Amino acid sequence: MKVALVGYGKMGRVVEEIAPALGVEVVDRFTRDRPLAALVADAGARRALAGVSALIDFSVPDAVIDTARAAAALSLPLVIGTTGWQSRRDEVREIVESSGIGAVHAANFSLGVNVLYRLAELASRLLAPVDGYDPYIHDWHHRFKLDSPSGTALELRRRMARSYGEREVPISCQRAGYVPSVHQIGFDSAADTIHIEHRARNRHGLADGALRAARWIAGRQGFHEFDEVLDDLLPKELAS
Repeated sequence: MKVALVGYGKMGRVVEEIAPALGVEVVDRFTRDRPLAALVADAGARRALAGVSALIDFSVPDAVIDTARAAAALSLPLVIGTTGWQSRRDEVREIVESSGIGAVHAANFSLGVNVLYRLAELASRLLAPVDGYDPYIHDWHHRFKLDSPSGTALELRRRMARSYGEREVPISCQRAGYVPSVHQIGFDSAADTIHIEHRARNRHGLADGALRAARWIAGRQGFHEFDEVLDDLLPKELAS
């Protein structure tokens, strides 16, 4: 399987590093200085992408809409690993669906984090009807992360809020040090605390999930969440 990268920062480089172990070859890289959108009309560039099965975007939020348009013009499936673009979600969905391509998006492509999402939903369903348990989320990233809360923390709150209704689940944020990411959910009562944590050791989990998503979306159409990929990876009796 061949993929091309949109964005070649820390995440793009990790994707390229681990791709061979998953049977994936990275054949091209598009950056701010060589944007994909500018090459769509270039016949040579289009020929070079002829054997590509998917684009993987770990660029910047403002570039996602242009990447989606370029993917549509090239009839290439798209994996969107960038965060912070959700205000334009409806526009991206329209581009994907009207062009007939496929796209997978997620706040976080780590398999572990996506299992955490499901644990958060289950724990919330169990505890929301019980008086005295207050839910919370803590989001800790390295000092260089710009968005706060993280997309992962916001997704955790969205899922927990399904059980807590209009009551907002509070998020506390910490931007310090060099830790890749730590996400904690908890439920605190006068008697005890229930605490669940995901701690990333590096970016490999994100890259692994994005590559799995690229393999999954090849040949599919429509606008998909990573939950659907996870359903195919988990034993059938455990999938949602």
